[in-house]
Amino acid sequence: MLDKSKNEGPPTVNPPVKLTLPVSRVRTAQRDGLNERFSGSDAKLDLTRLPGFGPILERMLKSRRFQFYFILPTQIIFWLVVISGIFGTLEPSQNFGTAITWYIWFALMFPATILIGRAWCLACPFGGLGEWLQRRSLWQRTQKKLGLGLKMPQQLAEYGLLMSAGVFIILSWLEEFFNIAGPGAPILTSIMVLGIIAFALITFLVFERRTFCRYLCPLSSLIGSNGSTGMIAGFRPRDREVCLNCQTKECMRGGTEGYGCPWYTYPATADTNTYCGLCSECYKACPYENIGVYAQKPLTSVITPKKRTSMAWVIGALLGLVIFQQWNALPSYAAVDNWLNSVMHFPHYPNPVDYLLTIGAVAGIFVVIAFLLSRSISVKTKTARSFGNWFAPLMYGLIPLVGADFLARVMPKFFNHAARLPSSIIGIFGKQVSWADFHILPNNWLVRLQYLVIVIGTAVAVYATSKITGKDYKELAQNSKLARIVPVAVVVLLGAGMIALYYFMNGAE
Repeated sequence: MLDKSKNEGPPTVNPPVKLTLPVSRVRTAQRDGLNERFSGSDAKLDLTRLPGFGPILERMLKSRRFQFYFILPTQIIFWLVVISGIFGTLEPSQNFGTAITWYIWFALMFPATILIGRAWCLACPFGGLGEWLQRRSLWQRTQKKLGLGLKMPQQLAEYGLLMSAGVFIILSWLEEFFNIAGPGAPILTSIMVLGIIAFALITFLVFERRTFCRYLCPLSSLIGSNGSTGMIAGFRPRDREVCLNCQTKECMRGGTEGYGCPWYTYPATADTNTYCGLCSECYKACPYENIGVYAQKPLTSVITPKKRTSMAWVIGALLGLVIFQQWNALPSYAAVDNWLNSVMHFPHYPNPVDYLLTIGAVAGIFVVIAFLLSRSISVKTKTARSFGNWFAPLMYGLIPLVGADFLARVMPKFFNHAARLPSSIIGIFGKQVSWADFHILPNNWLVRLQYLVIVIGTAVAVYATSKITGKDYKELAQNSKLARIVPVAVVVLLGAGMIALYYFMNGAE
């Protein structure tokens, strides 16, 4: 039997059968409120109901081996990264570990996230290995788990992905300081990967479920925020009223066929793909077959969900980080950094003070803008002056532009160096190839492509901001048109500033 005290209730349906629930027990007002709240965020296309493809996908999702088959290949690759970094060639550009990590994986993860969402989380080797250890099984549904099974303290859980953003900022500074992704010495990549794996395993043994993935993984904030532009909505209920009537909540507590949601996402109230790791456990556990995996229009999870202030701070921090990564390529930054290093007797770039101050200053600009909006534009009520009500919608509108900037930043790694991956594989056998330095795009074309990506990101962010502020600011400001114009103008200026930075830094270098 499962321990109810750990939110893993015993299965109530044995053997599992398809059940149906009458919806008449749900109060009319409750049903209407639920339908109104989720009318915009509810995806319409259930991929498991598509002719031909749907039944195949349904059989895959029902299988306990579903996620294992996605994790196993990445698990093998990442251990090869570790081994090649330690025992392979010392030449970074010819080492398999550095080539596949920085030229392929890190570059391709961004477009996959922007288009799909948390696709990487489905196959992540860090969370996968931790979960295998915690469950003491590669795929089977087990009753006993390994570890303390603690919950993340509520005071910390309320910060959401902000803790993940903090870990990502720290890891990014370490990467810059040791020049790991330069790429630097291959063994540094191995140490970084082993460090993340150790952090993940410790977290899985201390906390329950995928606490690491939800709150602490360095990539979770980046994938969760930028992935909200994607077209995969995740697992959602086919009928939310059925969820309201359900007494057992096996999607959250677990059942005979599936664990409770490792990400703590209740399908009945899900309005965004930000917190769905696509693991399919709720799909397996639901005894009413009321869960489907849905596709949605791009930007749905940016525009329609309830805006969370914690996520707004995440977006501000990530924006500050990518702006820093552009500024640090300019002579003006070198002058500031060198001066600080000499004053503080710090060894070399990047000085942690100017690093953190830059991130904080960029986020602070938008804090000031949101504050001025809440005080300058006539509001309908006193509660409408709440800073969070103005700050969160403003930052959500920036998500497409932040994602575009991160994508533009990693493009040179792929287009200039992707050809080194096959050469690094051939190099394992002591062979050398002459086309290892082949560039997929000339640098002048790559710079133009970076400009185009930022322009598209700006245009999409303008559209998203207009939609968001038109909806969220409508109830706050008496002059809602002015409240929409100011954020849109801010997005345009930010996009122009990013393009200017790429121009001065000659972005492809």
